[in-house]
Amino acid sequence: MKKIIAGALLAASSTMTFAAGGPAGCGLGTAVVFKDANEWHEHVLAATTNGTSGNQTFGMTSGTLGCEAANGPLAGVQTFMDNNMDQLAMDVAKGQGETLSALAEIIGVDAADQTTFNSKLQASFDTMFSTEATSETAYQAMKDTMQSDLVLKKYLG
Repeated sequence: MKKIIAGALLAASSTMTFAAGGPAGCGLGTAVVFKDANEWHEHVLAATTNGTSGNQTFGMTSGTLGCEAANGPLAGVQTFMDNNMDQLAMDVAKGQGETLSALAEIIGVDAADQTTFNSKLQASFDTMFSTEATSETAYQAMKDTMQSDLVLKKYLG
């Protein structure tokens, strides 16, 4: 009976365990309840707390409870920009292209807002891709551009 209960707890928590913040993921269980977890059963209990109480979702969305690395809706954007910087710069300069479309898709830009997204980034090309630009500075400039636009602001989370 104990094995069945332990297996059920482990199975229920396994989908949430690797979100961020260590072996138990992030959330209230990791950040507060089992802050200094060292044993496997403490990690299982922390992951169960994170996954069943809904606080992990809150932490990932708000960037709290040890979930800062999850970065909400823009989690993979900077990595994408880092890996595609040259092609992205060319597409942003043109205001269209496959890499720019892929970036919009990763961010979750609706098809109706794609034209606005493309034109706003094209208008901020000099800021995003200055001579000393890195993927980090381009990412921040893109976020600033999106933040200043009423249509695109909603994609920042």
